[in-house]
Amino acid sequence: MQALEHDDAGARTQRRHRTNPWTFSANVGLFAGLIWGLIKIFFYVFEFTKVEPAFFAKTWYVDGYLVTRQGYVVSLFWIVAGSIAAALLYALLFRKLQGPWPGVIYGLVWWAALYMWLGPSTGVTDLVWKLDLNTFWTDLCLFVMWGVFIGFSINFEFTDEQSRNSDPTVLK
Repeated sequence: MQALEHDDAGARTQRRHRTNPWTFSANVGLFAGLIWGLIKIFFYVFEFTKVEPAFFAKTWYVDGYLVTRQGYVVSLFWIVAGSIAAALLYALLFRKLQGPWPGVIYGLVWWAALYMWLGPSTGVTDLVWKLDLNTFWTDLCLFVMWGVFIGFSINFEFTDEQSRNSDPTVLK
């Protein structure tokens, strides 16, 4: 967003608004968590996947709680909190990259970290090669789309801002 101002001599100057990367990324993480968390809950309820929503928080709750109505709300909270943290981390490390591929890779890395390391090591998920094919592909694709949502949203904002600020037709 750009606003016209007048300097002391009365000439028009232009003030550029810069997007705050931290608040923008937190908002992206919030919506990523809400959208993809609700989709994950939908997939679990309709048995596309057997891995519970917010399974990474399962060790803190009574067994089976996260798959109750109240548990789905708690799961959504944890998914949103994790998505905000992941979006802030993405902004810190990768916000200047372009295109969807960094987001795809980011989603795959998170999937691998949760399904190949954290989940099996804490006992909240089976080993990845013991998952049924529907669970494997559903959750893998879900994490890829979540990563693309976070990565592409953040990358587009900050690489597009650079092109807006280098526009030669803008008043100075």
